[in-house]
Amino acid sequence: QVQLVESGGGLVQAGGSLRLSCAASGGTFSEYNMGWFRQAPGKEREFVAVIGWSGDRAYYADSVKGRFTISRDNAKNMVYLQMNGLKPEDTAIYYCAAGRLEYGLRTESTWYRYWGQGTQVTVSS
Repeated sequence: QVQLVESGGGLVQAGGSLRLSCAASGGTFSEYNMGWFRQAPGKEREFVAVIGWSGDRAYYADSVKGRFTISRDNAKNMVYLQMNGLKPEDTAIYYCAAGRLEYGLRTESTWYRYWGQGTQVTVSS
């Protein structure tokens, strides 16, 4: 059983930056690919980014490519999402998720077994 706790959300003006953190516990962190998803009001949850266990492979949604960077620190059981150039359309609850390594770097939420409670990101125009 893996527990995930996100932090770092908040209110920021358009063009600003935020760094989200996700702390993992209760499992072997390096056995999981780690993803970030988000859900805006009235919309379905969508993929943002995923990173492999060693941190050398990452994949991004087209909407965030070039602005967001996912990283992980296996020694600290942490995964991060650095968000630059934020836009109002980035406003959402952001979720951290863990998926087994053997499933690969997936964009569909169904491949992720463990989820955090989410952290709110609000970008004002």
